[in-house]
Amino acid sequence: MSSSSVSVTSGATARLLPGGPVADQVLAGVAASVAELRAAGVTPALATVLVGDDDASAGYIRIKQRQAAELGFASPHVRLPASASQADLGAVLADFNADSGVHGVLVQHPVPGHLDYDRALAGLDPDKDVDGMHPVNMGRLALGLPGPLPCTPAGIEALLAFHRVPVSGREVVILGRGATLGRPLAMLLAQKRPTANAAVTVVHTGVADWPRFTRRAEILVAAAGVPGIVRPEHVRPGAVVVGGGVRYEGRRLLPDVDESCAEVAGAITPRVGGVGPTTVAMLFRNAVEAARRLSGVG
Repeated sequence: MSSSSVSVTSGATARLLPGGPVADQVLAGVAASVAELRAAGVTPALATVLVGDDDASAGYIRIKQRQAAELGFASPHVRLPASASQADLGAVLADFNADSGVHGVLVQHPVPGHLDYDRALAGLDPDKDVDGMHPVNMGRLALGLPGPLPCTPAGIEALLAFHRVPVSGREVVILGRGATLGRPLAMLLAQKRPTANAAVTVVHTGVADWPRFTRRAEILVAAAGVPGIVRPEHVRPGAVVVGGGVRYEGRRLLPDVDESCAEVAGAITPRVGGVGPTTVAMLFRNAVEAARRLSGVG
């Protein structure tokens, strides 16, 4: 854990909260778990599925496969043509569901427009869902039951904990209500746990005066997916600001949080290398935990 503490006080000097060291710590734990599994005769396997010819998606798959190899995972991969049908995709997932040697499955998003990603996800074994986005896993999160957590929300909780940002009892405002970030993060940070236990408000751009809420936040998480929506005048002086929402223009990353917010915030995630690395790390943590559960090791 980071050696210095972040307090939420007016007039604090902003410092960066990088995600890289958080990811390194999580992945070190994953590597240790992989070693234990392999010593017990189990090779954890994270399967990936790519539909179509999108270069960016193919690049993301290569990054994940490379990380899998470095950690000691097997990484079976299926690439379907852009013309693949819903039934084709469902058949691939059914095969992975039935394969006891596959412990986690990732379907690269987005899929071609004629396919229903949510329908495909619903057909995946929820215990092999490394994204933590299956309806069953979202239900487990809502009820506080064990299961794979959505990766970006879990990464944000880990990032705040690593950098010793006090969360318990604090006012957290999340700008954005999306199913992949805003809503699950609200559930996660409201749970009774030392690294959570916050008073959480979810606001969104459908609220005309949303800055009224963000300006009171001790911890502000931008999760709207609207480039530059959060500006200094929307931030409480000294607050902790986490940029979770992004859009891409080609390969150019466009974050929700304008960089000038660092002039007001007490602590802030960097434009690049903030939440992103923690998201990937949590995917592999979900995968190795799935391997433990499904193999009965540990």
